[in-house]
Amino acid sequence: MIKLLGVCGSPRKASTYYALNEALKAASEINGVETTLVELRGKKINPCIGCNRCVRENVNDCMVYQDDMNELYRTFFDYDAFLIASPVYNMGVTGQLGCWFSRFRPHYLMQKQNPDCNLYKAGAALTVGGTRNGGEETAINVIHGFFHTKGIPVVNGGLGVYGGAAVWSQDKMAQGAAEDLKGMDNAHAVGRRLALLASAIKNGKDAN
Repeated sequence: MIKLLGVCGSPRKASTYYALNEALKAASEINGVETTLVELRGKKINPCIGCNRCVRENVNDCMVYQDDMNELYRTFFDYDAFLIASPVYNMGVTGQLGCWFSRFRPHYLMQKQNPDCNLYKAGAALTVGGTRNGGEETAINVIHGFFHTKGIPVVNGGLGVYGGAAVWSQDKMAQGAAEDLKGMDNAHAVGRRLALLASAIKNGKDAN
């Protein structure tokens, strides 16, 4: 079974949640793929303050905060693939998602011990903007940067979708995302290709 995690970085349940859920539906159509959607909405996630106490004391967890991030972090690497989604805020990701990214500092210890610990996983990005060219690609690059720092191979949407899926909501929430037929086609393509690659990676690894 391939476990695929969708992370919704929006503080609202609107267009990004809709687009991510649709992409996960496409992923779940691939045989043997199980999807889970986690929302950061309503979660208490403090930002990393860069104290490096986790690194100095060799503890694979944050030693400053006891908040909702602790459980999210501990279960993240139980999954085989990740689809991270965010609405575009000032041509970037949301504050919630930015804080979530920052709290992966303890993972440095896992990578130091085993640089290939995430090599057999896969990640992809999905962003939703209120305008057609409102920063979707710059937000996608932030998400891709997270994957790159964790050593997680990145999947795109194929021909013409060279980054992740970029959806135009027209500031009409889920209805607007649904009306962007091309954007939603790309979201489905990203979800499907992520599931296919994760399946291929796991089957190939198990065969060795």
